[in-house]
Amino acid sequence: MPGCPVWAQPEGTLCRVHQRAWIRHGRPGMDEWLARSAGFRPGLPAHEQIDLRGLPSTLKLEIQYALQRRRDDQTVKVRSREVRGAVGLLRKAKAGSVLDPGPDGTAVPAAHRGLLRYARRALEDLAEGAGWDAEYPRDTWQLRRLGISSKGTTIRFGDIPQPWLKDLAKRWARWRLSTGMPGERAQAGIRAVTRLAGFLAARDVTTLAQVDRALLERYLADLHREFAGRDIQGKQTGQLAAFLADTRRHGWDATLPPDAVLYPEDYPAAPPAGSALPRHVAEHVMQQVEDEARLARWDNPAYRLITLILIQCGLRISSALTLAFDRIARDRQGAPYLRYYNTKMKREALVPIDEELAAGIRDQQARVTSRWPAGTPALFPRPLRNITGCHTMVSGTYRQALYRWLERCDIRNEHGQPVHLTPHQWRHTLGARLINRDVPQHVVQKILDHDSPQMTAHYAKLSDKTVREHWERARKVGASGQPVQINPDGPLGDAAWTGQQLSRATQSLPNGYCQLPVVTTCPHANSCLTCPMFATTAEFLPQHHAQRQATLQIISAAEAAGHARVAEMNRQVAGNLDKIITALEGEEPDDKGAATGAH
Repeated sequence: MPGCPVWAQPEGTLCRVHQRAWIRHGRPGMDEWLARSAGFRPGLPAHEQIDLRGLPSTLKLEIQYALQRRRDDQTVKVRSREVRGAVGLLRKAKAGSVLDPGPDGTAVPAAHRGLLRYARRALEDLAEGAGWDAEYPRDTWQLRRLGISSKGTTIRFGDIPQPWLKDLAKRWARWRLSTGMPGERAQAGIRAVTRLAGFLAARDVTTLAQVDRALLERYLADLHREFAGRDIQGKQTGQLAAFLADTRRHGWDATLPPDAVLYPEDYPAAPPAGSALPRHVAEHVMQQVEDEARLARWDNPAYRLITLILIQCGLRISSALTLAFDRIARDRQGAPYLRYYNTKMKREALVPIDEELAAGIRDQQARVTSRWPAGTPALFPRPLRNITGCHTMVSGTYRQALYRWLERCDIRNEHGQPVHLTPHQWRHTLGARLINRDVPQHVVQKILDHDSPQMTAHYAKLSDKTVREHWERARKVGASGQPVQINPDGPLGDAAWTGQQLSRATQSLPNGYCQLPVVTTCPHANSCLTCPMFATTAEFLPQHHAQRQATLQIISAAEAAGHARVAEMNRQVAGNLDKIITALEGEEPDDKGAATGAH
């Protein structure tokens, strides 16, 4: 074998390595085998060698270019077994180029599919060029060629038949992407313009000057006919409004009529208050999620730490996964804070954390350093396809791990059904918890890094709604033990709850609540148990028992002293206490729990 320094075996004409390779390839003719193996290097193991001979020159250069690109990307290791398999497949198919369509009926094994797909994409980028000058004229934009890494990989303009509208859509998309808008949001805007284009084409609208308010009203009616108030109707309306506003503001087309605008009233009506399902996680589910035994069942400590950060800090999943390697800050007292980048608001933010979570972050830093000793900018690097550690984990990786963990831990809801949680629900849960613990609303706004008080006010409404539901379910009795009925669905339901909240704040009693309006003077000073406006619930049973015992002692002392009037007044109080205690102790267990929760 030319170039082989190893002696041939006595019983053959080749060395042992070449002899085995010759047998493995079907014992071809020696002249043919010598020609094919002229570059084979016996000094290297077979699994470390790649043979590109026998490929057409163009195809050979393409494979070499793809291999070099993959090496430069530093995402995955190039394994010679996969390359040999892909090359063998191309050789068998007699392909002339990676860009050629494969022959019909030829199945590509999964082990080779990734390399061939990568090679095709790399060659397409090389052939078609990259950057805005090359991408802008095309009807389909590949965002990777523009240096944009996003969920949305392409933006398609091919379904917009009007050249004037397509040009406006491209200018709009390019401007939005240049501001840092994620690709999927730019995609959503072009989908809205594409639907408008179909509507205009069906009505022979040939210029932007014809798109006036009357035409937009017809389009809104058509949009409502198709989507019938679903969430997508509001999204399409909002994207179209933004398109028209940006076109007018930037002066992209002076022929746009002045009345071509959409107003807030054009959006579909919001669902009735209270009809939307709560987005926070119920506390009995959170007790299972936060159970130490279940948290210990995470198969990856990084996933467990991400879960704790989401629960305790309320970060969005995009902000948590893009945390920089060293983001713990401390104030003058040494208290730790987590510094992160708010990916939605595009700004730096701080949130207080405890020492236990800070220790968990330090442990994660140690694990990352042990795997990537040269250093990495990410606290949560992508576990696979990440040789240098520079690529951060994507949300899909964590979500799949979360779903497996929930199933493994058998976490169930109040109906005994397996729960399905999303990472963002923990952000809502933290907001609801803080409000329920009487944390001031402006402090909650700061912790969640909300842009406006209105965003935080949602949790205050949710807390008020929860307390009201407990109050409505609780059994309420008056001073003589008779039930107090309040219809929560009646016309005075909201007013009754408002009055109840006000009286709790201004006329709190040690053993119940006063139902008198605040502006009314009480004619029964310090005599609530004989007052027709008094109401109480089971949460005050200990106070009632204690007052009953004290009242009986007062009656005995008054009778012994001959104070008949005092004894008579307190007998009425004792009688009412007996009725109240009997009525409240007759509650069902569920009622007692609701009454206790109303406090």
